[in-house]
Amino acid sequence: MKFAHLGDCHLGGWRQPELKELNFKSFQQAVKTCIKEKVDFILIAGDLFDSAYPPIETLKDTFGEFNKIKEAKIPVFLIAGSHDYSVSGKTFLDVLEKAGFCKNVSVYEEKDDRIILQPTIYKNIAIYGYPGKKSGLEVEDLEKIKLQDSPGLFKILMLHTTIRGAIGTIPMKSVDEQKLPQTDYLALAHLHINYSKGTRVYSGPIFPNNLSELEELRAGSFYIYDNGKIKKQEIKLVEIVSIHLETNNSLGLTDGVITVLKEKGIKDKIVVLRLSGILEKGKISDVDFQKIESTAKELGALVLLRSTSKLHMAELEIETDIPDSENMENEIIKQFEEKNPSRFNTLILTLLRTLQIEKLEDETSFTFEDRLLSETKKFLNLHENEIQKNKNI
Repeated sequence: MKFAHLGDCHLGGWRQPELKELNFKSFQQAVKTCIKEKVDFILIAGDLFDSAYPPIETLKDTFGEFNKIKEAKIPVFLIAGSHDYSVSGKTFLDVLEKAGFCKNVSVYEEKDDRIILQPTIYKNIAIYGYPGKKSGLEVEDLEKIKLQDSPGLFKILMLHTTIRGAIGTIPMKSVDEQKLPQTDYLALAHLHINYSKGTRVYSGPIFPNNLSELEELRAGSFYIYDNGKIKKQEIKLVEIVSIHLETNNSLGLTDGVITVLKEKGIKDKIVVLRLSGILEKGKISDVDFQKIESTAKELGALVLLRSTSKLHMAELEIETDIPDSENMENEIIKQFEEKNPSRFNTLILTLLRTLQIEKLEDETSFTFEDRLLSETKKFLNLHENEIQKNKNI
């Protein structure tokens, strides 16, 4: 028996076209390997797509790859993950299944406060599955699962979740793998990590899914089970160059970054640029990222990704002598007004209150932003009218 274990493909997930294409090429490489290795079947343990409703171009390309698998007469068994799961139960995974490209093995019934997973039988193998859900909501469900017995068959359980043994002491929702039903192979996805302990295996992502993963994983992966032997298949289509610079002066940072880019040899590579430090001279806006990105392109880089989350301005020191913490805000505003006299200072406190309105339950982000802007404009217009009124007196 020989099968492939994939997961966390996140097709259609990257915003940058170059990385979206690389992500899909990694999936193509995995499909090519599966066909070349003549696996008996393929498991996809969730998050084939990055959303329940992927872009039409992503769907067309994905259907093309599944057609290759079908022509090779390799069945595919899958479950939904936290990204391509839908509470309504309607996703494009159903379209793939209706087209005869795959079988969703999330088949179960709830009975006496238990969730009974029904097997999908393929030859002498029983495949069980339960979908991943948003925010780890599947964890509580997995404490209730039980397998409908399939005596004498090789049992595979596919889950898209976090198991405790894979995260150590990290405080997050997780399943105690010791309490899961006993199976011959536990096909996991959801955590984008390298983890293979006995027959408990996380597939890893087909391609790194964010900037941090590009640096930590540096490649995609999946696994092939071959008569008891479990082997990781690395998918590495391009090299990744990491550039980390720490500084306290942004004034010469643009030229400094460009110099490093020229020294690194970045042709046909992904460049990850991280800038950090407390700026004592200059501002973050002094860094000409457009010039940096143009230079990277001229040098042949596939794409440049940047992070400035750890690059900060030096904090202004404000001398305070505030006996009552409740008056801290007023005291800070008072000190600011003394150092920065302006006729607009009278707006500060009221404007802060206006900007502190909270998002209502079930209110969309667009509606909330529109309401916030409307309230702010209303306040500023009232103030402007008051100024004009006083001028006319």
